[in-house]
Amino acid sequence: MRRMKLALTLTCLFTLPLAPLSSLAAGEAGSRPNIVFLMSDDMGWNQPGFNGSTRGLTPNLDKLAGESLKLTQFYTHSVCAPTRAAFLTGRYAFRTWSDWRSEDFGKPSYLKALGLTLAHNERGEPTRRIHALDTDERTVAEALKEAGYHTALVGKWHLGEWLPEHLPMGQGFDHQYGHYAWGIDYYTKTIVHNAPARFAVYDWHRNQKPLQEDGYATDLFAAEAERVIAARARDRKKPFFLYVPFNAVHGPLNPPADFPAGKKDPLAIRDAMLRSLDTAVGRIAGAIDKHGFRDNTLFIFTNDNGPVLESMSSPWRGTKNTTFEGGVRVPCLLRWPGHTKPGSTNDGMMFVADFYSTFIKLAGANARQDTKVDGLDMSAMLFQDAPSPRKEIVFEVTGSVRVPTIRSGDWKLMGDMLFNIAKDPYEKKDVAKDNPAVVKRLAARLAQVDSERPPLGDKPLLMDPPLPYIYGLKENAKPPKWLVKHVDAVRAKQPKKWAPGTTPWPQAPIGVNANKQPGSK
Repeated sequence: MRRMKLALTLTCLFTLPLAPLSSLAAGEAGSRPNIVFLMSDDMGWNQPGFNGSTRGLTPNLDKLAGESLKLTQFYTHSVCAPTRAAFLTGRYAFRTWSDWRSEDFGKPSYLKALGLTLAHNERGEPTRRIHALDTDERTVAEALKEAGYHTALVGKWHLGEWLPEHLPMGQGFDHQYGHYAWGIDYYTKTIVHNAPARFAVYDWHRNQKPLQEDGYATDLFAAEAERVIAARARDRKKPFFLYVPFNAVHGPLNPPADFPAGKKDPLAIRDAMLRSLDTAVGRIAGAIDKHGFRDNTLFIFTNDNGPVLESMSSPWRGTKNTTFEGGVRVPCLLRWPGHTKPGSTNDGMMFVADFYSTFIKLAGANARQDTKVDGLDMSAMLFQDAPSPRKEIVFEVTGSVRVPTIRSGDWKLMGDMLFNIAKDPYEKKDVAKDNPAVVKRLAARLAQVDSERPPLGDKPLLMDPPLPYIYGLKENAKPPKWLVKHVDAVRAKQPKKWAPGTTPWPQAPIGVNANKQPGSK
């Protein structure tokens, strides 16, 4: 596969000057805009003003919505890492086993669901089996880089935190800033645990080197994105792809610095975190405009999955970690002056993996590769108001920790339940008994797709040491003194004992209402 990547690079180098000329007649295809892709984390459908909130928390997002095309049937997977993998590879998460997150391979309840046991190193210490997006997968960053783009990641990676080949700069990004794993403390920049180890690990990096930096993570991501955009303004030879996956508003519930001291209301904290995210989006949009990139930049804002609280999913049913609409239908805005109509909406069905094929088309990049691509080119739907070519989305298959789910046309089969999304978008009535032929057809389709999942293998590589000071094998080889001191101070404040059967991480979800089971948050 690495040889294939080199071949694609060479092919692109020789054909690049001709690509825009041969494809400009198709409209946006090959026009090579800058692409700035922002993704929030765990934001609810109804939290921003443009989706009905009257709380005034998102003025910048609401302004962006007024300048953008809004998608009303845009879908993702129901959890962080699977969505990120699908976006970057254009492939359903099950094809890369990214429906299982890297941290799941250190959690006994998740390992049990896989038929695996907790691993131990040669010293007998329990540790994590290494799991990540395989380096042989082609990412959209690699595809765009081959097409002459500068590529930068600012934010949360969550597709591997240990081996160099699994980190962003091993997967096509020229520049990296932020954290590798699932969710940091917004101030200390530590992950609260490294399951099965129960203590903190530092996770803040620039270009895959430890970074000592004070400040609130959301603000720091905005500042780095501003720096990246300013740097591209000084060197306009290449178009650029800037991917900004925020950790906000994912937990832990760390309010920004201006939050009233002593106030403990969790909903008020969530509101403050959302307001901070909105400010960051405004700063990035402002940087695009300030440096003269507005007209030739496709600027996108979306979210990775549903929220933790069902009240934030309304009117949809469900939350994150479920495949009800509230777990997988998310906001999405696209602004590209002259190509998207300000304040418009589109009800066409689209899946996050479709951006992979769409970006490749817009960049005039090489679409040929050995692995199957599930993403569809949506440029005609997005920019020419054509009907959506997507008729099906496979959210989960057998072998996932979540319920097998498929959307086909108006129908959605979720485990044993069947919903007609066109007639019952809020999934109030299971109509499986009334439509046995539809259930049979969709179940057969799911079984067919499930047969395409590759074998997992026994995951023999282990994280060693089981509790590093910092993520990144090379970075942890000799952590700086300031980092060791900082992490030791954080760990000193963490619980030393846990009640039998309890852990600092959530247990594996079971069934369609996984969000309502004990310990699921």
